[in-house]
Amino acid sequence: MTPTGQAIPFFSPQVPQAEEFHTAEAAVDRLQVLYDLATTFLAARFADTMRVGPTQQHFRAYYPEIRITTTSFLQTDSRLSFGHVAGPGQYSTTVTRPDLFRSYLIQQIDLLLKNHGVPIWIGVSQTPIPIHFAVKGDDDTVVLSHGAAGFSLRDMFDVPDLNTTNDDIVNGPTIEGPDGTIPLAPFTAQRVDYSLARLAHYTATAPEHFQNYVLLTNYQFYVAEFEAYARTQLADPSSGYISFVSSGNSELTDPDGVIAPVARLPQMPSYHLKRADGSGITLVNIGVGPSNAKTATDHIAVLRPHSWLMVGHCAGLRNSQRLGDFVLAHAYLREDKVLDDDLPVWVPIPALAEIQIALETAVADVTKLQGYELKRIMRTGTVATVDNRNWELRDQSGPVQRLSQSRAVALDMESATIAANGYRFRVPYGTLLCVSDKPLHGELKLPGMASDFYKSQVAQHLMIGIKATELLRNMPFERIHSRKLRSFDETAFL
Repeated sequence: MTPTGQAIPFFSPQVPQAEEFHTAEAAVDRLQVLYDLATTFLAARFADTMRVGPTQQHFRAYYPEIRITTTSFLQTDSRLSFGHVAGPGQYSTTVTRPDLFRSYLIQQIDLLLKNHGVPIWIGVSQTPIPIHFAVKGDDDTVVLSHGAAGFSLRDMFDVPDLNTTNDDIVNGPTIEGPDGTIPLAPFTAQRVDYSLARLAHYTATAPEHFQNYVLLTNYQFYVAEFEAYARTQLADPSSGYISFVSSGNSELTDPDGVIAPVARLPQMPSYHLKRADGSGITLVNIGVGPSNAKTATDHIAVLRPHSWLMVGHCAGLRNSQRLGDFVLAHAYLREDKVLDDDLPVWVPIPALAEIQIALETAVADVTKLQGYELKRIMRTGTVATVDNRNWELRDQSGPVQRLSQSRAVALDMESATIAANGYRFRVPYGTLLCVSDKPLHGELKLPGMASDFYKSQVAQHLMIGIKATELLRNMPFERIHSRKLRSFDETAFL
């Protein structure tokens, strides 16, 4: 309250009234206008405040939103699992970064227009844009921590609110928004903004560089292999790849170019082999452990990739396996614990046929082995994921019994987490691992134990992941994003 007992007034930019649109391109153009007006206003007011000091004013601008109202239960003739709403009602979603999500938004809105034959309404929402997200695109602007600027930031601007930044939509039954509307999209604007900021922090590359097909690994060796492959693709004009981006946003278009070194490697360095339409490949070294796996996929999910595949190392659990053998996961034993509150362990995580076929085909193509001969180097079975790297040092009777009962053939610390989060976020997932040790058979992960066979398989492993993503890219869109990952009452947006 001000000294006079009156509330601090809110000052907001002038924006166009909500308007209906009949084409997706025009609707997204209006979203961009509204977003730019809001963020430009907030950035300018913040710069003024930092220059001249605080005032008895509160500056507020709102995210744009998409609304659609339907009045019929008419079933849409759609082979897609998305792009339509289930029944009559008013649906809405807040939107951020229309520039980054332009293609995605056009695709989703166009499907709604075609399937329902009613206009899309574009206007401003009632959700304020936090100042941190409004100025994040300006490298010269830093939002200081609370009190560091000599005044209370929250008195003048809106800040991120964890009460409205959550996964309630994807985790449970459809929930109504504060205004009674039904969610159109799996994420709200503030949830997306939060993840975009964290993604840039953890990976040291801008979200703009991320591609639709993501490879996740727990082994830094693959980075050098990925860069070498990227350079061969850039040297081939027919490859379709246009550039390679490394951590630190260093971008190459010349296959012989030099990548600028980074002063400090980020927690989860990412590398991007880009195509003009975003259908290239992103490689992220997520490091070790289920917490890292959850963190990475929590944030990548807001970019709505078409798949993510785990290509990492694992412990082989069967005596018949050799170091360097591959494991194609067709089931998961979840003892990672990090997702128990979001997705209970009693929820089955199914293997996705399209992903499985792509991975097996890629193994056959790269190794030149077919059919029965392929079984010499690849085992299909359950992958167990645990949260304790040194589980071998404890009483083994319980863990080993569970591993046997689950028919586990491999154990790691990331794969089940990645698969479960793919299931939760409706992102197609798959796992192909390479056996790097056999703890139950005395072959511990120690220096000098790798055989020539193991080394050759490791060199091929990343190429198999790359080949699998290229096979998925050529697959019909509706086959990848199938109903297998959709619940009873789903959002219209993918």
